[in-house]
Amino acid sequence: MNRCLKTGLAIVGLWMLCAGLARATIKPHPMFSDGAVLQQGIKLPVWGTAGDGEQVTVEFQGQKVKTVAKGGQWQVKLKPLKPGGPFTMTLSGMNTVTVTNLLVGEVWICSGQSNMEFPLSGASTASNAIANATDPLLRLLTIPRNPQDEAQRQHTQPMIWKESSPATAADFSAVGYFFGRDLRKACQVPVGLIHSSFGATPAEPWTPKQGFEEDPELRLILQAYEQSLQKYPQQLADYQKQEPELLAKYAAAVEQAKQDHKPAPHKPAPPANPSVSIAERPACLYNGMIAPLVPFGIRGVIWYQGESNAAKAGQYPKLFGMLIRQWRKNWGEGPFPFLFVQIAPKLGMPPEIREAQLLTSQQVPNTAMVVITDCGDAYNIHPPRKEPVGDRLALAARALAYKEKIEYAGPTYRSCKVDGDHLVLSFTHVGGGLVARDGDLKDFMVAGADKKFVPAQAKIQGAKVFVSSPAVPRPVAVRYGWSDVPSGNLYNKEELPASPFRSE
Repeated sequence: MNRCLKTGLAIVGLWMLCAGLARATIKPHPMFSDGAVLQQGIKLPVWGTAGDGEQVTVEFQGQKVKTVAKGGQWQVKLKPLKPGGPFTMTLSGMNTVTVTNLLVGEVWICSGQSNMEFPLSGASTASNAIANATDPLLRLLTIPRNPQDEAQRQHTQPMIWKESSPATAADFSAVGYFFGRDLRKACQVPVGLIHSSFGATPAEPWTPKQGFEEDPELRLILQAYEQSLQKYPQQLADYQKQEPELLAKYAAAVEQAKQDHKPAPHKPAPPANPSVSIAERPACLYNGMIAPLVPFGIRGVIWYQGESNAAKAGQYPKLFGMLIRQWRKNWGEGPFPFLFVQIAPKLGMPPEIREAQLLTSQQVPNTAMVVITDCGDAYNIHPPRKEPVGDRLALAARALAYKEKIEYAGPTYRSCKVDGDHLVLSFTHVGGGLVARDGDLKDFMVAGADKKFVPAQAKIQGAKVFVSSPAVPRPVAVRYGWSDVPSGNLYNKEELPASPFRSE
């Protein structure tokens, strides 16, 4: 064999070896990046990619765990970690990766629509909160918007954990920040918040596809979307065929409107493509913004959403309940706490959506609902009073997740008993006792057999509320705060408001 041939073969062999080494590079999942917070007290999954068959070793907090990559993927589980930090994690195989400045503590996901997305800079107490936001043991991570038709294994963009500071907290979720701040005070361990929300979205795009497939009623939602995809090409073709005529009629209508001094009509537009919609695409936000997080260790979820489902409140308990169950199932950590915010008072937000959320809290185990009837704005769907919302979510977390013996919810309707011309109401979450804030109780209504509700007088007697009206001598039903903008003032002594309800 001549020298040139030998040299050529050697070069090819070296190139193939280098190429193989490049393909075999160990990479942790992007969530395991510098500055991350890892969940304490659970068997913690750590995973990533490597060459098929490559041995991977993960070293952390004195533990050394090995596995072999299969199909380019690997995962290990660390024994429960102790809180603290900063720590360094080392991953080794054919290469070595170090992840630094890691903390171990409590990790929560903050998700939902625009009221979760609402930044701290817009909150009513923003100035003081931002000025005091410096806390290196509170870490913040915001997930980029990323709708997808199929569940993703990981995010394509880097995951950047940031220490809480006036600069980083200002743009972070206000509700999430106040929740995390209070947890830091209560738990005295590092806290990591993963903010993954998208404004103006209903629950459907956040619900895993399996949830729709498992329930006959919810399956209709998935089928309707699939049918819209099938119909769209023909709908677009029909529009394009008619477009010249439609635009001609539009131009004439615009001229007529000018002459009549009236607003111009809407310009004709092609039908919306359902494949690029957000609200109409079941599971698309779960696929792109939640699935890539699974199974990153978490303690639980806080959720602020429901406004975009208000028109279908009757279906919401089933849909939202399925969302919670599927998230828990996919995470594989059991029924972790799922804490959510009841919709604030707002014109156009009917009482049925608050009732749907109340029903969810009563039907799905290990959930809690935060009532914010005192934090709304009749004319603003994004009320700026976000600090009480985060505070109350933290109370619920302390009770459900950390088993503190504290009252975490306002009075919640339990039962109604007829006593002559009165109705006697019983409640759970009475706490230290029932109170009427700022005067006599208000926003109660009663009805007789005719179901015509009229304003009623209500008085607290011990742990019960007695309700009556001279106009209804034989009452059979009661409602409280049953309007778009409830104004009730029933609280417990822990200053937590009662949820609106109806007995019928």
